[in-house]
Amino acid sequence: MKKIIIFLVVVIGIFAALAVVNNISTSQKVEGNPYGKSNLNQATINQLDDPNYQNIILPEELKASLENGESMTVYFYQPTCPACVEASPIVVPMTEDLGIDLELYNLLEFNEGWNEHNIQSTPTIVHYENGQELGRMEGLYLEEEYRYWFEQVKALN
Repeated sequence: MKKIIIFLVVVIGIFAALAVVNNISTSQKVEGNPYGKSNLNQATINQLDDPNYQNIILPEELKASLENGESMTVYFYQPTCPACVEASPIVVPMTEDLGIDLELYNLLEFNEGWNEHNIQSTPTIVHYENGQELGRMEGLYLEEEYRYWFEQVKALN
């Protein structure tokens, strides 16, 4: 009987230690994140080091930019969206190659973006000129279709 109790205590101790290590690791990843939040969704935490998800724009920054009449292209996505996970490795490098500053807005972390920017589905890419929406691309497309759309956006600048 003593052996069983000792065994259970050891197993519980191991699980407790793993939980502590996991919490410390997650805390270190979240510390200093571009979202300015300490309670990030795990899917967002998983993307913190991904080069395709680095040019993050926060809701306040987007609002201020649009109110100031700036021109910009914003990629509205969710880390849990399969279409976004498929589109991001195409769209982000493509815009970098074309010299387009693509701002990424995480709708999982900032739900207010759905209503504020009339987002119906993800991924959605919106181009703003002088603070006004000029064009929108909703859903998953072939690489050639993205390229054509982004080339039209680039021609506007």
